[in-house]
Amino acid sequence: MTDNQTIPATKDEVLAEFRASGALLEGHFKLSSGRHSGHYLQCARVLMNPHRAARLAQAVVRAIPSDVLDQVDVVVSPAMGGIIIGHEVARVLGKDAMFLERPEGTFHLRRGFALEQGAKVLMVEDVVTTGLSSREAIAAVAREGGKVIAECALIDRSEGSADLGVPFYPLAAFNFPTYAEGKVPEELAKVPITKPGSRKE
Repeated sequence: MTDNQTIPATKDEVLAEFRASGALLEGHFKLSSGRHSGHYLQCARVLMNPHRAARLAQAVVRAIPSDVLDQVDVVVSPAMGGIIIGHEVARVLGKDAMFLERPEGTFHLRRGFALEQGAKVLMVEDVVTTGLSSREAIAAVAREGGKVIAECALIDRSEGSADLGVPFYPLAAFNFPTYAEGKVPEELAKVPITKPGSRKE
């Protein structure tokens, strides 16, 4: 197990955390974005150890400019994937953590959560692939009266290509190829599909 005091600072160190927790999966996965991939980073598994989650959250915060952090009023994450890392990032920042849900398909706050009008929000995600869920969550914050000033994430699978409409500060970027429906390579298509994400079909 990785030293509890070591905060990952490089891409390789972040990937080592996933490997150490058995969270780097191989197979045929249909991602929440609808795209297909032969690799999946199971953030719920890498975050299941509280000490590891705390280290990763500290690393995420270190990747965000201080002038952005100084503006944050509250942390918001989309459920389910962003809840744990969002809560841990909020702990580092000394802020409250809320999460958005979409039981009917559209993100909104529930469970008594409410944003003050004009509240400056740091959006926290686990993994960003196309940015679709992030954009939906950012739009939901605007409907709830807040303003997302930046987003951070454990992993950027888009390697900088996802346009979220706000500054984006991922801890690490990985280029695991993804494929559109109907364009999955033959070898991958032969592997049974697993749907590990939280988006309803």
